[in-house]
Amino acid sequence: MAVEEFMDYVDKHQNDFVERLRKAVAIPSVSGDPNHRPDVFRMGEFLVNELKALGASVETRDLGKQDFHGTPLDLPPVVLATVGNDPAKKTILVYGHYDVQPALKEDGWTTDPFVLVEDDKQRLIGRGSSDDKGPVLGWINVVEAHKNLGLELPVNIKFCLEGMEESGSEGLDDLIYQEADKYFKDVDAVTISDNYWLGTTKPCLTYGLRGVSYFHLTVKGPAADLHSGVFGGTIHEPMSDLFAVMSKLVQPDGKILVPGVYDQVRAVTDEEEATYATLDFSLDDLHAAVGNKTNIHPDVKSVLQHRWRYPSLSLHGIEGAFYNPGDKTVIPAKVIGKFSIRSVPDMDPKKLTELVKNYVNDEFNKLGSKNTMVIECSHDGNHWLASPNHPNYVAAAKATETVYKVKPDLTREGGSIPVTLSFQDALKKNVLLLPMGRGDDGAHSINEKLDRSNYIQGTKLLGVYLHEVSKVDL
Repeated sequence: MAVEEFMDYVDKHQNDFVERLRKAVAIPSVSGDPNHRPDVFRMGEFLVNELKALGASVETRDLGKQDFHGTPLDLPPVVLATVGNDPAKKTILVYGHYDVQPALKEDGWTTDPFVLVEDDKQRLIGRGSSDDKGPVLGWINVVEAHKNLGLELPVNIKFCLEGMEESGSEGLDDLIYQEADKYFKDVDAVTISDNYWLGTTKPCLTYGLRGVSYFHLTVKGPAADLHSGVFGGTIHEPMSDLFAVMSKLVQPDGKILVPGVYDQVRAVTDEEEATYATLDFSLDDLHAAVGNKTNIHPDVKSVLQHRWRYPSLSLHGIEGAFYNPGDKTVIPAKVIGKFSIRSVPDMDPKKLTELVKNYVNDEFNKLGSKNTMVIECSHDGNHWLASPNHPNYVAAAKATETVYKVKPDLTREGGSIPVTLSFQDALKKNVLLLPMGRGDDGAHSINEKLDRSNYIQGTKLLGVYLHEVSKVDL
């Protein structure tokens, strides 16, 4: 009866919940823009006030300052809030973030990105609607519904809400480890709603993420940029060296050319093989997301396996090269090529870096160039993998069936959410990824949206999950 009352309340108050999201989207909390850093703080205050109004015990943690290209900036606080402290109940930690990606009307938005607009398809369009303000407010909606109904929450909830996720989560890892035996001490499981359905019609539970190692390949030659008419053909050019080396990293068909990378990849099991048979995904979904039919692999299973269970290497850009419109006949004195490798079980980030450095150095030496080359790894986040058979996932699956009347797909994702692994390692507890939005929400892109149905049904899902997880042995 409590679950039915709760879901009925959510239906009747959905316009109030949309209005709450409207207020949140109106705050341009872009963490990567120093001009918007005060807005990130303002968004944190908005959440503090919302939680306090519902009776939560709220504290904020100062993470210090950030060195933003030589300029010190105050880091937005982590909001820690507790709802309930009954030792007889389980405690679920909810993580989310309140910062967003940059967004400008001139980028191609059809509406003001910081004004929530509901279109004729009942899509709530606005920056942060899906990533991650909608899901964060979904949890707050759950608390409000129970409070106003006079229903006791079946678990204690701890919130951990940060304002720097879109800019590297500076300082958060240290806080998690520092508070592992303090604020997070009684946590029984962790739930994160910061990802999306695989497609657009069927909910899913996500149990794996790829890691990411990011590399900077620097080639230096002359003391300053040179005129190609005077010096072209007389010196080793850094750009030519860089192109030669980067062309040896990956083939057009996606095959990584660094020796030894695939030797570390875990083999596909029969159990994993079976999961691809029922997934609600088609090549049309891929084509719609990409905006073209440029897929390498010919079938759904191959596409998804190369999206989340095999490594990939992507070339991202060149720093120091001329890139503006028009002609410029300069030979750059120094160029930096940037690329990343998405890693999977059982790849070790340190071993991967060693393989890449050895290979790149060998390929550069083959050129016989008199330029200098340095290859560095700036980030080496590990992959994450949980078991979809864990009771935390079983509870979430049951909640999904209650709300959506369908068994959820069990998926992995190709992207990385580093905090997932941090919570798992620091707290030694299961981490569940329980998405609210659809695969076409366009997070980080123009016209980001969250369907009203996903926001409302997603709020129900979060609440019903808390009732289900209260019954299982974690």
